[in-house]
Amino acid sequence: MYGISNSTSAFYRRSLQQMNELRADAERLQAQVSSGERLAQSSDDPVAASRLRALARADRLAGVDAAHAAQASEELGQGAEAIQDIANAVIRARELTLWAATETLSDAERAGIAEELDQLRNSIFASANARSDTGRAIFGGETPDAAYVMDGAGTVAYAGTAQGGTLDIGSGMEVARGITGPNVLDFATGGGATDIFAFVQTLAADLRGAAADPAAAARDAIGGFDNALATLTRAQTVLGARIAWIDTVQQGQIARGEARSREGGEIGGVELASAITRMQQVLTVLEASQASFARLSSLSLFDAI
Repeated sequence: MYGISNSTSAFYRRSLQQMNELRADAERLQAQVSSGERLAQSSDDPVAASRLRALARADRLAGVDAAHAAQASEELGQGAEAIQDIANAVIRARELTLWAATETLSDAERAGIAEELDQLRNSIFASANARSDTGRAIFGGETPDAAYVMDGAGTVAYAGTAQGGTLDIGSGMEVARGITGPNVLDFATGGGATDIFAFVQTLAADLRGAAADPAAAARDAIGGFDNALATLTRAQTVLGARIAWIDTVQQGQIARGEARSREGGEIGGVELASAITRMQQVLTVLEASQASFARLSSLSLFDAI
């Protein structure tokens, strides 16, 4: 009887151990199917877990680089829009100047043109002080304040820094965040340097009578507006080239991110169809083992006799 008791105990232990192992396998496979991850803890595969951690760190760093690239692209795009607004105002000022150059215009009509030139100058001033979504002065370089200031006499001066800031977008690459005001609004005319604010202010004064011949002053100003527009076009080209380059960088960032995702899936991911099939097999075996255990454990020596 002692031998029979030992055999019965061994049977129970083996059966319970087998069913516990099958149940653990089923739970592990169920967790993999639910999460899509093969590794529940590092000890499941230390080498694979180490590589997954490295990929996760790379993803975090890439996220910072991608954010910087997106920010730079956004600020450059806002700068290009502001330059276009300025260009539209300059084009309108040039049209008014052509009209003011007409000899038959009256002093009152030229004074009216001067008034509109003042309004356009104020519009350009507002665009020159445009700020990005982060609050940075787009044309002010690294200054935290306004790019341009105007005194009580209406004289406008650049208040930003000589150089603009840069953003690190990864892989040792940096991109200028914008373009400074002088590179947008300064130009040469009549053998000297000026900016659009001083130029328009002088022209408006000439049309109001500061010049002996206002019509001649208007005719002379046409070339200056052309030079101003050429400077604005160059600035737009610079920003457009930077935006295009950042777009190329962003495409590379996306491609590298996708490659890391694929590698991570190959290392730590689960092939769902196979995992589901294995889980069904384990559950079938577990069910059969439980049924067999129930039948065998219900038998007794007397039943066998």
